[in-house]
Amino acid sequence: MTSTVLIKNGVVIDTEPAPVVLGRADVRIENGAIAEVGPGLPDVPGAEVIDATGRIVLPGFVDTHRHTWQTAIRAAIPDTTLDGYMRRILGEIAPNYRPRDIYAGNLAGALECLDVGVTTLLDWSHAQFSPAHTDSAVQALRESGIRAVFGYCHGGDPGGLTSEGRRVRERLFDTPGLVTMAIAAMGPEIAGEERALDEWRLAAELGLPVTVHMGGGGPDGATSGLTFLESNGLLATPTTFVHALHYTDEEFKRIAGSGGTISLAPVDEMNLGMGYPATGRARAAGIPTGLGADTVVCAPGDMFSLMRTIHLLERGRPDGAGLGFTTRDALRMATIEGAEVLGLADVVGSLRPGKQADLVLLRTDTLGMAAAHDPIGAVVLNADTSCVDTVLVGGRVVKRDGRLLHHDLAAVLTALTESASAVVRA
Repeated sequence: MTSTVLIKNGVVIDTEPAPVVLGRADVRIENGAIAEVGPGLPDVPGAEVIDATGRIVLPGFVDTHRHTWQTAIRAAIPDTTLDGYMRRILGEIAPNYRPRDIYAGNLAGALECLDVGVTTLLDWSHAQFSPAHTDSAVQALRESGIRAVFGYCHGGDPGGLTSEGRRVRERLFDTPGLVTMAIAAMGPEIAGEERALDEWRLAAELGLPVTVHMGGGGPDGATSGLTFLESNGLLATPTTFVHALHYTDEEFKRIAGSGGTISLAPVDEMNLGMGYPATGRARAAGIPTGLGADTVVCAPGDMFSLMRTIHLLERGRPDGAGLGFTTRDALRMATIEGAEVLGLADVVGSLRPGKQADLVLLRTDTLGMAAAHDPIGAVVLNADTSCVDTVLVGGRVVKRDGRLLHHDLAAVLTALTESASAVVRA
């Protein structure tokens, strides 16, 4: 039986190949996929109709890097450094996490994403201290209803990386679904070359992409780490470089030539003192570059903040070097370009017919959004989380009229609050 949804009378923004305002138009969804976009689409008997009058309709946002398990320690260290983060969060708090805490953080964090219009998430999960921790993380993502790539980072006995990675792939991802898998590698800059070889070899064996923190620790580490990957033939595996701040223009060209992608977390990168996001240089080299919230322990969890930050930082470069960067570029990074980073550009990120109907409807009947002359500019510079009215994932409405559906939010928040107390007090 065919399931049809008609979104009528919205101001529609598409993002492929570049963001463009289509004007007042309709979107027809069949069986979870976008079937047609255009003005005055005919009614379909039995269809669910969503009236988008006074709304902007656009593809859902794509977060390319988030440590979702940290949701219960939001703003735990708002004014810190990278060393402070490593010491307090990973060294002191993370070992206190039980599987139930991973579940509570991942469920609440994924629902937070949906609530603010993020429909696709790369969950970089590096608190996998036991199989039960991993199972809980994946269960929470699935129950949330979000589209996610689970970035598995082995946190137990180093010798168990391969066997446990195989178990996760074979038992938790044996059938297709909204949640897929990647290897979240510690990489040569953090964990050394021997572990990095094991991580990339496991990814190649399982046919999975790699997402890795590389290029954020300084120029020397960026250069030596990239050379190591190249000399060992590891870049044959699709690789996303997270916090790629310190590569030279020539090194960015090498990453582009390998088919690599980049994820930037502009708020965290500046707040933690890692360096200035290399947005313009990376994109000029032809590298798909997406945005990530990274961690809510010291950064916001919404895409509006990230788009504004990346737009401000790039255009604010000395001598006007970044003035060619526009609000359209920021929106592209938050949608179709983010999907390219995750290898999902044929699935989500734009309104191309055949793609999954992951969509967001933003209110314009507010004092902060009314009378906007450029809808794309308004999305990037004026919209905030209160504007997110309706959210769909695969054609399924997960938020309507400003309220999340399908979950007992009181129970979710109670579990999160209990977890927050436990992991800090332990």
